[in-house]
This record gives sequence, structure tokens and C-alpha cells, in this order.
Amino acid sequence: MTRAALAFSGGLDTTVCVPLLKEEYGYDEVIGVTVDVGQPEAEFEEAAETAEALGVEHYVVDARAEFANQCLESVRANATYQGYPLGTALARPVIAKAILDVAKEQNCGALAHGCTGKGNDQLRFEAVWRASDMEVAAPVRDLGLTREWEIEYAEKKGLPVESGNEGVWSIDTNLWSRSVEGGKLEDPGYVPPEEIYEWTQPPTGDTELLEITFEDGYPVAVDGEEYDSVELIEHLNEIAGAHGVGRTDMMEDRMLGLKVRENYEHPAATVLLNAHAGLEQLVLTKEELDFKTTVDNEWAQKGYEGLVDAPLVNALEGFIDETQTKVTGTVTIKLEGGQARVVGRKSDYAVYSESAASFNTETVDGIEQGDATGVAKYHGFQSRLANEVAKNVAESKAELAADGGNLGGGTAGETIDGSVDGSNDTHE
Repeated sequence: MTRAALAFSGGLDTTVCVPLLKEEYGYDEVIGVTVDVGQPEAEFEEAAETAEALGVEHYVVDARAEFANQCLESVRANATYQGYPLGTALARPVIAKAILDVAKEQNCGALAHGCTGKGNDQLRFEAVWRASDMEVAAPVRDLGLTREWEIEYAEKKGLPVESGNEGVWSIDTNLWSRSVEGGKLEDPGYVPPEEIYEWTQPPTGDTELLEITFEDGYPVAVDGEEYDSVELIEHLNEIAGAHGVGRTDMMEDRMLGLKVRENYEHPAATVLLNAHAGLEQLVLTKEELDFKTTVDNEWAQKGYEGLVDAPLVNALEGFIDETQTKVTGTVTIKLEGGQARVVGRKSDYAVYSESAASFNTETVDGIEQGDATGVAKYHGFQSRLANEVAKNVAESKAELAADGGNLGGGTAGETIDGSVDGSNDTHE
């Protein structure tokens, strides 16, 4: 008997996948696996009720701590994709691994998901699953299903879905971010109503200061109170969300080349990413910051692709780990008008000298201000030289063009010095 483990939410897509996996793929039994990465409680209730109505064995895995730790790893890498913090992208590999573990425990021979062939999640799930020896099934993608077809199929089969109506918007929620898409939001020119937001309030004139403590690049405390990774993220989501912090409305480029309109809420992520970057500016040298920007961008790209276990990421994290040994200290963040701004930072590792930078001191470690004169003379020398050379060449060409292109100015048959060219004469 072949069993298939299905990534199960209890929504329309995964509900119709249950009978389709039996009818179209020939699996004898389907089990549903729901992985907790910080979704609302209502989603677990829906999944449980739907699984019971379908007669499906249902498993729930708590992966919040693992996911939260992955989010904090992304902070150390300053990870954003096209300007927004990675949320869904980082959650999918965590979910996929948890489902794979359940599938092994329950002696399944196949893994299944309800993703379409247009999105990113199919790739993120399967990047994990195809490292196993299990079959991979994707009914919605494989069979080219549309939402209309699924609704009709569900009604025909009497499946426990409310006419396939899951709301006006398509919403994905986890600890780190809440994404909203679909419906009228698919029109890039449509101005979203306030109702799409749940985590963030409309910005007001109120302000609030937060002090974030970092150790080796990891945020560990807020206003002096320590939290574990899950509690810290939930705490900051609530505080920063009340100030309207963490809204993103963007056109996102998916891995398959499609542009999509996405709206995100990510209060805690915005606070922590801004604070971390502010502390790095204090403790890392310019060379480290410049090079780390490249490393961080590569890490974020692999994170977006769901490939956080790739050999490249392991190599990138070697550099990140080395830099983060100095990213210890505190950062003061000001929440105001939907923004989370760094307004103060302190660290024993600060690559900064107040006396050296001050306008009220004459010297820098024995270096006189006048010593900079020679540097100032050389600064830009090569650029000035290059510009002068280019100017001279351009003037020479202009003179040549004005002179008809004759370098010597003589008539035909004469050499440059004016003598007659007799190269064609024969000698008697």
C-alpha cells in the first residue's frame, strides 16, 4: 500500500488534492501534514475540521522555533529580496523538512503539495523533497487545474469547502511576515484598502523608543528584557505594528519570470533589520561593509529560492559568522509615522573615535591636519589626468577635421616638408 503525505492547509487546493491523489495517481492512502510556523489558530482549526470530514489522518508539527531561528539568521545577513524581508520564502523549506520527517515516520512513499505551476512555492518544497527517494506529486500543477475547475469538482464530490470561497484576498501568514495578494490587488494601479492590513495600524503622530540588544549579530533583548526567538518576534510585531511599521507594496519578480503585485506586513522584521544594519555600520570597517553587501545579496537570493542549505550559503555564512563576532551592542530605534529609524547605537567594538572625528580637536593620533594636504593634492589626480588627455585628443581631432584631414597642409604629390615625391620615377 502506497501512502502519500500531503502538505495540508484545509483550503480548496489541498482539499481537492486528497481524492485526486487517489484517483489520478493511484495512492491508496493520503495523510495530511500541517506545519506551524506562526499561522493564526483559525487555520489549524480549519485544517483539522476538513481533515476529519475527509477521513484523512492529520498531523500537526510545531516548527515555530526552527523558523524563528532561521529568520534571525536572515537578520545577520541583512536579507531582503527586492526591498522586503524574506518571510514565506524562509518558511517553505522549514515546512517541507517537517513534512518529509512525518512522511518517513509514517512509511509514506510519496510527498504531495497543492501549488500551482506559476509560483515559487513548488520549487521551494521540491528542492527539499527531491533530495529524498520519495515520489513527488503536484496535482494542481500536473493536471493544469484552475480555481473554477476545483470549485466545480469540490461541489460534485461533496468535499468540505465553502464553495471554494476562501475570501477576497489570498493571504499567507507566518511569524515573520503576512502576505496579501489576489483579487483587485492583481491590478498594479489599484490602491489597496486599509482592510487588507491586520498587523499594522495606520501611522499616527505617536512615537516610541526601543532598545534592541544584539549578541554576535543575534537580537536577544528588547529594552533590557531577554526573549527567546519566537517571543521576541511576536513582541516586536505587536509594538511596531501599532505604529504602522513594516508595510510593503511592490511588484515582485518571481523565479519563473512572472511579475506579481504583492503586499506585505513585517513589523518585527523591519525593526530588527534596520537595527542590525545600524549596528554593523558602527562596528565593521568600510571594506567589510562593502564586501558584506555582496555576500548578503547572494544569501538573500538563495533564501528567496528556498535553497538555504546550498553549499554556496554555507560558504557565505562562514564570512557572515566571522563578521558577526563584533556585532554585539545596543541600538535605539525610534518608531514614528510608520518608520523604524536608528537614532542611537553603542558597542565595545565600535570602529569609531569621537575625539578623532570631532571638529574641536586639532590632531588625530598625532597626525596634523596639514598632513592631509599632500593627500588632497594626489586625490583625484588620475581622474584629472584622464580628463585632460581626453580633452587634448578631442581638440586635436577637431583641428584635423577643420584642416580637411591633411596633417601636413601640403598639396598632392608633395611630402610633408614640401619636396616633390619622386617615388614613382624611374632612374636612368
